[in-house]
Amino acid sequence: MKILAVCLGQPQTLPGKSYRTGIFKSARTGPVMVDEHGLVGDAVLNRKHHGGPDQAIYLEGALTLQWWETQLNRQITPGLFGENLVIDGLDNRDLAVGDRLSIGDILLEVTAPRIPCATFSARMEDSSFVKRYAKAARPGAYCRVLQVGMIETELAVSYQAVKGDRLSLSEMIGVSWKNLPADTVLRYLAAPIAKRVKEQLPIRQNHLKIVIN
Repeated sequence: MKILAVCLGQPQTLPGKSYRTGIFKSARTGPVMVDEHGLVGDAVLNRKHHGGPDQAIYLEGALTLQWWETQLNRQITPGLFGENLVIDGLDNRDLAVGDRLSIGDILLEVTAPRIPCATFSARMEDSSFVKRYAKAARPGAYCRVLQVGMIETELAVSYQAVKGDRLSLSEMIGVSWKNLPADTVLRYLAAPIAKRVKEQLPIRQNHLKIVIN
């Protein structure tokens, strides 16, 4: 696998909307610095739902984007989904929380699936795209940055699968995290999931005791 595209965005206003968004991203040439907050220079505006250490980088697999091209009958240019990285040879369905990606000096850890929103639908000019993306169960991945460094296209990507129980991103999308059964909550708590996901779990004291033990 290798980096096919590195994408940055600048604040823009969606047609018919009053707010600005950083979802408009485009591929850049040359190296870009990655720190614990993501790609330096990338626009992150709605920090209630986006950005932060646990969602520092958003990536899509090139194989998944190619699948979307066949489904939508249109070209998916790098950055169209609002992703920071496009990884050649990667299928999103193969990713699970805790998987790690090594890119030069950089080390990323998968933390959560991308959950589609109204801004994403507006970007795609399709009011039904939220449901369509969730139903496809091929979500892109949010990652935390464990080691910082410079990134650019053509850099090799080394994949390390998390050991033990695999909480796949595909199984996390399209479900209500607030209504998960107890056994599933324990699986989530045992994985290095993003803080925003953990805050939505119906965590009870007995869950915490089991995790600690």
